[in-house]
Amino acid sequence: MQVAEALKDMVVTEGWQPGDRLPGEAELMERFGMAKGTIREAMRLLEAQGLVKSRTGPGGGSFVHEVSRERAKALLGNYFYFKSLTIDDIYRLRRALEPELAADLAGRLTAETLARLEANIAEYDHPADSPEEEREQHVASLRFHAILAEQSDNPLLGFIMDFMVNLLSDLTVYRALYAPPNRELWEKGRDYQLRLIEALKEGDARAARAIMRAHMDTAWRLMRGQEAQMQKRFIRG
Repeated sequence: MQVAEALKDMVVTEGWQPGDRLPGEAELMERFGMAKGTIREAMRLLEAQGLVKSRTGPGGGSFVHEVSRERAKALLGNYFYFKSLTIDDIYRLRRALEPELAADLAGRLTAETLARLEANIAEYDHPADSPEEEREQHVASLRFHAILAEQSDNPLLGFIMDFMVNLLSDLTVYRALYAPPNRELWEKGRDYQLRLIEALKEGDARAARAIMRAHMDTAWRLMRGQEAQMQKRFIRG
């Protein structure tokens, strides 16, 4: 573990970038004064973490590798797997962060991104006709927020928002929080998103913040109701 951390420090201090080749095994053994087995174990650990990628054959070796957002979300999601997260846990953070993200993006989104947001809303332009469609619409409505998170120029804020959307989407599906259908949740959520797009287009940060906060407050209240109904169904079952 200590050698793996020293290798990560070496990558940072020497300014290596994704795709750069790491020194060979013999050079690492000499640099760190460690046996071959210790170096190999450290490299295996870094590869499991996604920070190193090995290739065989001509031009092969070990290379610095950038962890993708999807892999990072999956690894972090494993940590929360047994944490029994609730709607309250997630929405307390969403209410604090999403209004500020919306305000920050006002007037800064490209025509392409605005079109993506509008196309996303079009996926749930009518009330669901079945539990399956209700589930799909819930997931699609959360994707709207993932699109916004992608646009943040703050990589930490963007990742946290994207991760929370991913958690909530999984929670909604695994716990069937989309059932029974909730017309108010669909109607108000869609209305807030349509109004938010207009504020973002106009560059009105104050309105974008207020709309997103109201959106989060309403969704929090209604999703807590969905969660309570799910718990009642579980107890009766």
